[in-house]
Amino acid sequence: MIGLHDLHPEYITDEQGKKKSVILSISEFEELIEDIEDLAAVAERREETITSHEDFMAELKEDGFL
Repeated sequence: MIGLHDLHPEYITDEQGKKKSVILSISEFEELIEDIEDLAAVAERREETITSHEDFMAELKEDGFL
């Protein structure tokens, strides 16, 4: 996951020097988008039930996948 210290932003400012926009490299931008997508997936699955590894393996064996 990319952190703020990993970014090298450049800023576009207005006439008064107030920051209006940020410029990032394509690779930094793509990494941020990937992180956002990963966090969204985690949030969507937050309420799902959790199965232990042992139960999961037993279920796979029961279903004939192992």
